[in-house]
Amino acid sequence: MSEAIVSCVKISILLLFLPTVSTIEDSKHWHRLAEEELTESLSYKWNTNIAKNVIIFVGDGMSPDTITASRIFKNGETSYLSWEKFPHIGLLKTYNTNKQVPDSASTATAIFGGVKTNFKVVGVDMNVPLADCEASLNTDFHVQSIISWAQEVGKSTGFVTTTRVTHATPAPLYAHCPDRRWECEAKKPANAEKCKDIARQLIENEPGKSIKVIMGGGRQMLQSLLNGTASDPIDKWACRSKDGRDLIEKWRQDKKSRKISFEVVQNNEELSKVDYEKTEFLFGIFANGHIAMDWQRDKSPKGQPSLEEMTAAAIKILDKSDKGYLLVVEGGLIDFAHHRGHAAQALLETVRFSEAINATLKLVNTEETLVIVTSDHTHSMAFNGYSERGSSILGVAQKSKFDKISYTTLTYNTGGPNNIAYKVRNGEAVRMDPSLNDTTHYNYSQQAAIISDEAYHGGGDVAVYAIGPQAHLFHSTHEQNFVAHVIAYAAKIGPYKKVDHRKKSGANQQWITHSSVIISIIMIVLFKIYH
Repeated sequence: MSEAIVSCVKISILLLFLPTVSTIEDSKHWHRLAEEELTESLSYKWNTNIAKNVIIFVGDGMSPDTITASRIFKNGETSYLSWEKFPHIGLLKTYNTNKQVPDSASTATAIFGGVKTNFKVVGVDMNVPLADCEASLNTDFHVQSIISWAQEVGKSTGFVTTTRVTHATPAPLYAHCPDRRWECEAKKPANAEKCKDIARQLIENEPGKSIKVIMGGGRQMLQSLLNGTASDPIDKWACRSKDGRDLIEKWRQDKKSRKISFEVVQNNEELSKVDYEKTEFLFGIFANGHIAMDWQRDKSPKGQPSLEEMTAAAIKILDKSDKGYLLVVEGGLIDFAHHRGHAAQALLETVRFSEAINATLKLVNTEETLVIVTSDHTHSMAFNGYSERGSSILGVAQKSKFDKISYTTLTYNTGGPNNIAYKVRNGEAVRMDPSLNDTTHYNYSQQAAIISDEAYHGGGDVAVYAIGPQAHLFHSTHEQNFVAHVIAYAAKIGPYKKVDHRKKSGANQQWITHSSVIISIIMIVLFKIYH
């Protein structure tokens, strides 16, 4: 950029801050905020570098309403979560090949493999029907993931999750399975003997064997005949192995036989003692099922790490790679809380997800690291009513004009038995008054319009936010499988490993940058003249 343009920019900035900053939200206040944002937007320069590193964060079930409500829950209406100021934003269409409203396995296959597929299948395309073992054995139907693509070019890879490491979102990173429920052998039907369960694929197959960082829950899929404790119960909703396996020990033996330095950790104390300089592979399994919800998580030395702590540990391991790395981070308990209709828990998990991202941004250089934040699907939580500015997002909005009974700002369209809104009084159905309860408590269940076994997913679009090399490729409404292709293009892996994208985009961006600076100066001067 020429010295003349630099001088003009400095003068414009000085002019911008000459007026006294408004202390009330009058017209001057809003014009000033918009002007600052416009100036920043016009002066922004695309990053057209090759992404040495890629980190993708997936907030499971993190709908747009969840993001807005969590922002307010954390620090009020004018605040932002860590990713909300990323310069590039788009929308992703989440439908499956056979469902309008998706599940996490199919959407994760799209995000991580670049291919939309059927409801509840893992790492296979639409040619594999749900639970069809025989069809899933056809390698022509397998969907390779960004983990495989990254390993092919020598990058280190890893994933961390607050759910089981074999759960629906991480599974498509390394497995090909016709049913997400086959996390261990106990859930497989008798006619599926030929198909390896998801846990065995993680430990015995590639790319799972070469993933350098694996952290989350799911011990009961990896080791048989375990007993739960009060702080770490058996997950009765999920598979529980009974075949005598010890896949954690098998992972150890594999690394020993290959003379690879490694650590297996199962609590906070063990994680804190890891020598990151000397450790090449890190396997952290911190729970029988999912890691505990953050409001209940045991933070003691024998307890479980936060998503932030696991993510920081993963980066310390992976950042040693000269060829860069690819890391996937899932905030999986947002979805878990929504399914049970516990809005407060979902908002806290989203805030903790934000803190993990904020910590990550302090550890990486976004000139060479592409950071993406998105969700796999929406949820049925609704943000409605006409609550006053500054009210608790978990509080009461107002009274219904129909039944004269209060309702909360957050409700659910569908819900489980805990979300029932009505009780029978004198032979009539009467809606219960939420103002008689502590609606801010983590265990409070917001009322739902339709009761089923649990709150269901939504079918709406989710947002995708990005910063770093090639982040500008997210710019409109995209199919969800576009995410994997952006990652591959930015990092030169998979189908784009031989593409050279820098010269053309760099030349275009030079013209755009100079034009944007000049336009921003003109806009500022005109604003000052007329205001």
